[in-house]
Amino acid sequence: MLKIENLYKTFNPGTANEVKALQGVSFELPEGSFVCVLGTNGSGKSTLLNAVAGSFYPDEGKIFLDNENITHWPEYRRAKHIGRVFQNPYSGTAPEMTIAENLVMAAKRGRPRGLGLALNKKYLTDFSDRVKPLNMKLEERIENPIGKLSGGQRQALTLIMATWQKPKLLLLDEHTAALDPKTAAKVIQLTEEVIKKDNLTTLMVTHSMQQAVNLGDRILMMHNGKIAFDFSGSDKKRLKVNDLLALFDEIRRKEQIDASVSELLMKSYV
Repeated sequence: MLKIENLYKTFNPGTANEVKALQGVSFELPEGSFVCVLGTNGSGKSTLLNAVAGSFYPDEGKIFLDNENITHWPEYRRAKHIGRVFQNPYSGTAPEMTIAENLVMAAKRGRPRGLGLALNKKYLTDFSDRVKPLNMKLEERIENPIGKLSGGQRQALTLIMATWQKPKLLLLDEHTAALDPKTAAKVIQLTEEVIKKDNLTTLMVTHSMQQAVNLGDRILMMHNGKIAFDFSGSDKKRLKVNDLLALFDEIRRKEQIDASVSELLMKSYV
């Protein structure tokens, strides 16, 4: 279970470039839940994911994973319990190493490494069995450098690597945004299969309202560093893309009204 309590984060405080990225974000993510986080650029969704991953420490608030306070754990310590797939298909892997060498690192994450041979016949057979269901013929290229693969192939492998040890939490950071529609659809299908098979607790940031509607059991819509809407259960199931578009329009209209009121108030003091 993931629990976020009153999370705040401001970048470049006290300067002209100050950004209040998170403003009191709180929510709980039960075990096995699959949540999609939506929002426009600058809404705070990626900042939220980075805070959970440990890319930086929050200014205020707490982060709990399975009732353990991980707020000030360094990123490398969290990596033992958190799997992550980035937006860039070339992140999260070592491009000069082979597919097998990358997979063995994932298989040994959080375990004592020792001095024995990392790659043996058993590992190679296991890796081939793992990648064969992808239907990308990667089992025939298991000893090829991973950097020679296409973005879709690499993203599929990154997903397998991130979930190899069945992490307590899976973070998906717009992991299909850089892919063409056909490849993105294939990676999304794989994502659903992996999450369902291992009942993974998942937090997925996406720009795609279609993905948010179709995937998972809950939607968090963020705006200006806050959770503007939270849909789950039957409310989430009833949502359509047009409903989400209407909510975004509602937020924009409210912002315009607030800006107009603020301007009038300022003029009244002149």
